[in-house]
Amino acid sequence: MDDTRTLLDIEKHPNTEVQKNQVRTLEEWQKKWVDRNITFHQEQGHQLLKKYLDTFLKGESGLRIFFPLCGKAVEMKWFADQGHSVVGVEISELAIRDFFTEQNLSYSEEPIMEIPGAKVFKSSSGNISLYCCNIFDLPRANVGKFDRIWDRASFVAVNPGDRERYADIMMSLARKGFRYLLSVVSYDPTKHAGPPFYVPEAEVKSLFEK
Repeated sequence: MDDTRTLLDIEKHPNTEVQKNQVRTLEEWQKKWVDRNITFHQEQGHQLLKKYLDTFLKGESGLRIFFPLCGKAVEMKWFADQGHSVVGVEISELAIRDFFTEQNLSYSEEPIMEIPGAKVFKSSSGNISLYCCNIFDLPRANVGKFDRIWDRASFVAVNPGDRERYADIMMSLARKGFRYLLSVVSYDPTKHAGPPFYVPEAEVKSLFEK
């Protein structure tokens, strides 16, 4: 991992175990999209990415960029328009279709043979591929390796008990010399059940700096 880091924790909270047994099902996440309860979606893009965009891209072109739990993030179109290749994974087919419709992009869809019921949606231009499946089922051999990972609302949405497995997947997808931009939130976890879940700085380090 590139050793350029920005630590965003504002305050340390001693009781970080209070959320460890919290579980959100895939069905609950899908229902959020059906009910349009998607306050986590940012129509103008994320300010953190805008602020650190130059550091994230490092002036390089033709990068492969991964969006875990991508939703309909507008940044995927930004990067594709700059000549980068974008791959995302999202459990909600509705979110993926919304992305292509709202960005006025034509696309095709095909089944993922390794995962019953899963699909991959590809832009006609070929530089955006969105996998509709559980991130833990993602066929890693199919998606390949990435130069950049933009983790805006994914790590903090994963059930706390799945974080180690999640981090292992992210690291397995990263090429040598990659850059990983991670957005977390800081709050008192005794006052909010999550998601987004509170992740202390020490846990981020222990999972991603093995």
